[in-house]
Amino acid sequence: MRTYQTNEIKNVVLLGNSGSGKTTIAEGMLFEGKVIDRRGSIDAQNTVSDYTEVEHIYKRSIFSTVLYTEYLDRKLNIVDTAGSDDFSGGVFSAFRIADTGIMVINAVNGVEVGTQIFGRYAEEYDKPFFLAVNQLDHEKASWENTIESLQKTFGKKVVLIQYPITTGPGFDSFIDVLTMKLYKHDGDSGVVHELPIPAEEEERANELHNALVEASAENDDALMEMFFEKGTLSEEDIRVGLRKGIAHRDVFPVLCLSAKKDIGIRRMMEFLINNTPSPNQKPKPTTTDGTEVAFDAAGAPCIFVFKTQIEQHLGEICYFKVISGKITEGIELTNNNNGTKEKLSQLYVTAGKNRTKVAELLAGDVGCTVKLKNTKTSHTLAGNGKNWVFAPITFPEPKFRTAVKPKNQADEEKLGELLNKAHQEDPTILVEYSKELKQIIVSGQGEHHLNILKWQLANNNKLEIEFYPPKIPYRETITKVANASYRHKKQSGGAGQFGEVHIIIEPIVEGVEARSKFKIEGKELNLNLKGKEVQPLPWGGSLEFYNCIVGGSIDARFLPAILKGVMEKMEEGPLTGSYARDIRVYVYDGKMHPVDSNELSFKLAGRNAFKEAFKNAGPKIMEPIYDVTVLVPADKMGDVMSDLQNRRAIIEGMSSAKGFEKLSAKVPLSEMHKYSTTLSSLTSGRATYNMKFSNYEQVPADVQEKLLKAYEAIAVEE
Repeated sequence: MRTYQTNEIKNVVLLGNSGSGKTTIAEGMLFEGKVIDRRGSIDAQNTVSDYTEVEHIYKRSIFSTVLYTEYLDRKLNIVDTAGSDDFSGGVFSAFRIADTGIMVINAVNGVEVGTQIFGRYAEEYDKPFFLAVNQLDHEKASWENTIESLQKTFGKKVVLIQYPITTGPGFDSFIDVLTMKLYKHDGDSGVVHELPIPAEEEERANELHNALVEASAENDDALMEMFFEKGTLSEEDIRVGLRKGIAHRDVFPVLCLSAKKDIGIRRMMEFLINNTPSPNQKPKPTTTDGTEVAFDAAGAPCIFVFKTQIEQHLGEICYFKVISGKITEGIELTNNNNGTKEKLSQLYVTAGKNRTKVAELLAGDVGCTVKLKNTKTSHTLAGNGKNWVFAPITFPEPKFRTAVKPKNQADEEKLGELLNKAHQEDPTILVEYSKELKQIIVSGQGEHHLNILKWQLANNNKLEIEFYPPKIPYRETITKVANASYRHKKQSGGAGQFGEVHIIIEPIVEGVEARSKFKIEGKELNLNLKGKEVQPLPWGGSLEFYNCIVGGSIDARFLPAILKGVMEKMEEGPLTGSYARDIRVYVYDGKMHPVDSNELSFKLAGRNAFKEAFKNAGPKIMEPIYDVTVLVPADKMGDVMSDLQNRRAIIEGMSSAKGFEKLSAKVPLSEMHKYSTTLSSLTSGRATYNMKFSNYEQVPADVQEKLLKAYEAIAVEE
């Protein structure tokens, strides 16, 4: 393979709903570019893109796959992504390196869930794309219904570049209103005939051509003036307007395809090459400190790693985009995320699992290397002393969480290692080893997402695991003032143990300062606030610890031990064993023994005094509350809202968002288990949601009673 210059490179991501034909299109693009000499199929399980066993089983893409092809002296880097939102991590990675998207539309179904979801993601990331209507050879294909659904979803930005003469099994030709030609495919020979537009189609073709001219002219003032002057534009002038319109997401051109029969693939690739931006025609990427870095082959060498993959006999494969300079085999770069040196001993371009070795790659190109020691996804590597660091890829918040354990307890260490590797390959899989819950919690984008992880562990790594409901990280706190005293006394021959502690506790309320006057058992008690220690708690909230000892009833050297005892009990709250938070503790009296008092005695006295006071201070359980945003079709709004209210949600707002209703709510985490599955069932997969931690709030009385009974039952069992 020759070395391609930056302006000879096109980076594209294939988007669309599952079953729209993205993988088959990728196969056709590789075939037309002679990267492969025979087109595979999903049914035959021999496509370049979907090459893993689990993808063969499900007959659809699950992982994003990096591919390349060569056509018309251009290199096309392609990322084929999964069509399910459960596996959207690959889309977000691809958005960081692709300059254009191809949104693939199933001509039978028109706009589908995936079209809407990935269309929203593309808008969020300001990613331009054009629309490829595929499967026009299907007996149930409907061009008119598909275009109507596209116009309803994307509005007036939808502009037809092509339209079919007929659809269904006889589909073999289409009219291109940019070139004003008829393209007819010979199914046997694969030859494409460029023919004049038939007389009976001239009126329709001219009408669509004029619409295309107007849409192109609207993107450039000079073209608009030319259009008013001449009443039309040349093909090259139309392309100028199209390039600008596509780049700024002002135009969504529509093309015709039957990827299965290789109809329209060649013309689509020509359109991609002629009308979409190369890397150096896009805005310059900006580092975290605001430095713009141009896609310049003469600049300092720099790459950004957008994907990591682990292969059994090879180890880690790092896929990267060259941001600047020339990357040559054997080059040494600095990983600016951790300061380590890395040598890129081998360079490859890939088509699925097939790797082709190359000597160099220039700015804007995409490749991979192997066996880097300390480099992961989202890392920036640079040379020539450049300290450039690009922001990490932003992945969506998890939507589904579950606890996991190996069926064989001896496999716990192996499970930890494999889960860490799974996160490296797919950063949307999050792994938490919760000391608090005594569980391994795995989070992902949906139930199917984590079921695929389970399948991989069982079949690729011979590790059987079990999923079970995760515990909820409750918190405990108090609602009123209480006091307690505790005497720890132990005598067992020789030196004994003695420590007595008197404390008052009260809740920390924002804006309310510590006080020195209390009424305890009908008596006024004035405290001398001599010392204050604030302990921010790792699990949230804080502990304020006040030394109010007067007259030396407890030596100052024992106060840290009392604090330690209180902290120990806060790590295992008296109600349910959950962490306690937001409490003030005043130590105001006590007793010592000249011989038997020691730190252990006062730690135990402080711990037990706190436990007693806590029980009398109106103890409450607090639960984590999440901000949940749901995008739901208007006709399903009632069902979704009713379900949320059954989950103790507080609906905070509703608004419209491009054909969807946007619901904002606060929902307890305990009510969100398997919500992604329920939401998909309620809306036939048409709704999406995200959730983010908000705060802790007290649970209702009936919920607290259930939690206390459940904890007591566990304690009895143990």
